[in-house]
Amino acid sequence: MIRAVLIDDEIRLLNGLQTMLNRNCPQLDVVAVCRSADEALIKIKETSPDLIFLDIAMPGKDGFALLTEIGDIRFRIIFVSAHDEYSLRAFKFSAVDYLLKPVAEDELVAAVKKAEQSIFQEQTLRKSVEALMHNLKPQTNTQEKKLCLVTLAGFHVVSLSDIVYCEAEGPYTNFYFLKDKRICVSRPLVDFELLLSDDNFLRVHKSFLINLYHTREYRRGEGGVVIMSNDAEIYVSRRKKDIFLEKIKDVFKH
Repeated sequence: MIRAVLIDDEIRLLNGLQTMLNRNCPQLDVVAVCRSADEALIKIKETSPDLIFLDIAMPGKDGFALLTEIGDIRFRIIFVSAHDEYSLRAFKFSAVDYLLKPVAEDELVAAVKKAEQSIFQEQTLRKSVEALMHNLKPQTNTQEKKLCLVTLAGFHVVSLSDIVYCEAEGPYTNFYFLKDKRICVSRPLVDFELLLSDDNFLRVHKSFLINLYHTREYRRGEGGVVIMSNDAEIYVSRRKKDIFLEKIKDVFKH
């Protein structure tokens, strides 16, 4: 959910804005509704919103003064104003959008979608960097590393040790975990084959990349079948059989 704060001195505008958001934007959680810049300053500190809807011309302290006082702005801004002469100055604050009153419902929805995409991109980048920094720390086991998986709905930061195997599905890759958990990522399997090749993951078949630490049993055959820790049966291609058996010797000393 995207945490949002609404700021305007006009109660009718606030009520109308909240009604349209409730009707069209279920991804928003309106955590505060404020009728002055001073009230908004307090609520923003309390709630740490991802997005604010901000009127500019308010009695006393205006919207620009509020933003200047906050200084370190860590949220997205959609300005809502009855006047268009503020628009240039508004975009100097890296506004997502500038909506004129009365607010058109379709323009509001479009502005929220823009804000959502921007917030998602920043969160994904931050989580990817966090995973990278974690992976750069000295570790005795490569399975302690983390991976940021970007999906259509958001992203997941997972430990390599929790991944049982990956399966190709056209341009997508399905990640399988214990307890039937699955995550679909819009990147091909070959990307992860290259990324995880040094971390005891092996592509045993054109459709499967397995975590060798999760192998539980091997049944001989032309290529054979690997039984994974989540009971999945993974076919090993004939040309990958010898490589698989050698890798298993390295992972499980015998």
